[in-house]
Amino acid sequence: MSTSGLREVVEARRLNAALGWLVVAFLLLTATSELLVGDVVWGVFVAAVAVIALIPPVAFRDPTAMLPWEVLALASLPAVGRTLIAGETVAGVTLTGRITTYLAVATVALIVAVETDVFTPVRMNHSFAVFFVTMTTMAAAGVWAVMRYASDVLLGTDWLLDGRPEEVVETALMWDFVAATVAGVVAGLLFEFYFRRRSNAAERVAVEVAEP
Repeated sequence: MSTSGLREVVEARRLNAALGWLVVAFLLLTATSELLVGDVVWGVFVAAVAVIALIPPVAFRDPTAMLPWEVLALASLPAVGRTLIAGETVAGVTLTGRITTYLAVATVALIVAVETDVFTPVRMNHSFAVFFVTMTTMAAAGVWAVMRYASDVLLGTDWLLDGRPEEVVETALMWDFVAATVAGVVAGLLFEFYFRRRSNAAERVAVEVAEP
């Protein structure tokens, strides 16, 4: 049995499950739409998020065993941005830009950490989960850069190779890595607080129920 407390993140509440399934349905529809219009990179990313989110209900054979819907909603931020608020900015920051994307990647990393703790012999405490989220987000930035380059070369897209000077492309990549690091650290700390608060609330409820 896990002693990390991450197992408690996989909930069995009807309202949470209903909201979680709505997020998953949105992700699947968005992935299908992206693939149909030829945007393979984004389509595959969004589909992967949906598949990861479906692991708990499939593993437990229980449609109500879903991760917190708030976590799934954050993981869907890039899809929401591209579908609903593409190009919008707040205080000069593009909502579909680096921070939004890598915050979502950090959330996916957290989902992977939780599911690794629940479904494998590996056990993570909260502190290591924060470290795992940060490092995985930074690694994802590197993978994302390789995928964009490969897409440009093999599929003729213009993610990176869009005619800009080489030094401009390299600078943009470095800012991607900076954004990934910041998003990973911030998301890890926020979720550390979130899960500790949930755990403490559960303990308070258990104590109150046990009291005569």
